[in-house]
Amino acid sequence: MLRYAGWLALASLGGAAGCSRHADPTPTAAKPAIADTGARLFNGNCIACHQEGARGLPGVYPSLVSSPVLLGDPKDLARWVVRGQRPVSMPAGRYPTLMPAFGWMKPGDVAALLTYLRSHFGNEASAVDAATVTEALDE
Repeated sequence: MLRYAGWLALASLGGAAGCSRHADPTPTAAKPAIADTGARLFNGNCIACHQEGARGLPGVYPSLVSSPVLLGDPKDLARWVVRGQRPVSMPAGRYPTLMPAFGWMKPGDVAALLTYLRSHFGNEASAVDAATVTEALDE
């Protein structure tokens, strides 16, 4: 009976841990897939301008490291990436180049890219989901 009570206590602790309101809803297996997609998209589309370490080229292409735009409102960032729509917080004329519009990207891909950028290169900002991207593009 004592062994049964011990297993029951362990089972209830495990169940409580899984139901925690602070638990990350993203399955552990999905996190590497999101990071891999974000890294692949960065390496295939962004690295030419923003460079390998995401520091850009001074005076030509902006750094993504500690960028107020990158770390700010993810909806503004989504519109900039997909539409090339410069956020109000980014003053015009600071760089002579324009951000190309990546309108071919699906919301899930944009979310993976933004999440990757906001969580790599020393950046620490929240993840972005596809629903946020879709909402931004519908505004």
